[in-house]
Amino acid sequence: MTRTPDTVADVMTRAVVAVGRDADFREVAETLRRWQVSAVPVLTGDGRVVGVVSEADLLIARDRDGERADALTAGRMMSVPAVTVHPGSPLAEAGRVMARGHLKRLPVVDGEDYLVGVVSRGDLLKVHLADDRDLADRVRFELAAALGPATAVEAGVHAEDGRITLSGTLPDALSVPVLERLVRSVPGVVGVEVRLGAPA
Repeated sequence: MTRTPDTVADVMTRAVVAVGRDADFREVAETLRRWQVSAVPVLTGDGRVVGVVSEADLLIARDRDGERADALTAGRMMSVPAVTVHPGSPLAEAGRVMARGHLKRLPVVDGEDYLVGVVSRGDLLKVHLADDRDLADRVRFELAAALGPATAVEAGVHAEDGRITLSGTLPDALSVPVLERLVRSVPGVVGVEVRLGAPA
């Protein structure tokens, strides 16, 4: 079984399109169109992220400035400071940052602000689209880690469309709500049904 993704590094895209500060309006617009993305990081000459320019930034800059498109550069149109995350950030943190800023994607930077990837809403959602067999394996792994292998095998685990059904015998000294919380914490689980009997 593969390890459950839990950090941005586990799901981010490492091959990233970006532009320099001197890229003009047309070059930025063409980059967005060609790569079918809604925003791109803006980099310094040595690869540090200094801002992000989005489709909305292009429209706002064009309407506000009334200048010719070739006079508008990424450096003048970009949103600053760039909202970024680090590769080791938990997926939930990246999701909160996106939700707060109404953002679709975030540049991923190292400790010195060098671009190392990008993470999108779609990347975060992939964690929840695991195949049922994989999801059941993840749940078994988490149960074994939390309860010990001998105890965990007493519970049967079945997954269907992201819903987990536990059957068998309830492990000693463990309540159903605690077990439910443990299983719900596994990424990709959308529901839990416990059909465990009390130990003999």
